[in-house]
Amino acid sequence: MNWNKWIRQFHRWVAVVFTLTVIITFIALAQEKPVVWVSYVPLFPLALLLLTGLYLFVLPYVSKWRGGRRTADDK
Repeated sequence: MNWNKWIRQFHRWVAVVFTLTVIITFIALAQEKPVVWVSYVPLFPLALLLLTGLYLFVLPYVSKWRGGRRTADDK
């Protein structure tokens, strides 16, 4: 598996983790005595999503700027 496919797969799994942490946060904050620090739990997966998402967003522009051509193996 090449680097770009690994980043894309990692981004997808982090999106699942982020969604689960947001759901858990909503449940935790809906309790009678909510623990406020739980609201910070989704920030780490969100930061990872930001970094990997920016990488995936810039990737086609960088390959075009370098003059690289996509092959069948890059898909």
